[in-house]
Amino acid sequence: MYTNPRSAARAYVNVGLETGVSVASPHQLIVMLYEGAELSIRMAIKHLNEGDIAKKCAALSKASHILVDGLRASLDLKQGGEIAQQLDSLYEYMNQRLMLANINNQTAPLEEVLGLLRELHEAWRQIGAQAPAAASAAGGSRPAMPHIAA
Repeated sequence: MYTNPRSAARAYVNVGLETGVSVASPHQLIVMLYEGAELSIRMAIKHLNEGDIAKKCAALSKASHILVDGLRASLDLKQGGEIAQQLDSLYEYMNQRLMLANINNQTAPLEEVLGLLRELHEAWRQIGAQAPAAASAAGGSRPAMPHIAA
């Protein structure tokens, strides 16, 4: 997974998420995008269950925006190779599931997307947790992070 730090920051700002962008690493920005998408989907489920269609639509719009203009836009398909291609396809699939859930007022597609996001989010957190140990083992002061394509 290869990311351009400048693009990751731009993608994060573009989706309207606020907090620590100026001090966050590209890796942290991606983690924040996952957190924002998960929160938006949980809110959409809550609003759907409460029958508040307008708020459900707004939450799903935000989640879709994060997927497309944040996570998907952060992929560098040239440098990221097969992993970036697979993530691109997965993000597109998740966005389609969000649209289906919105049109049909169904929670099952939202739960599915939420589960996928949680798995990816956890993987990114693990990468971040391993980076300081890798840098220490290599004798470097900067973490060895994969390039995130943003």
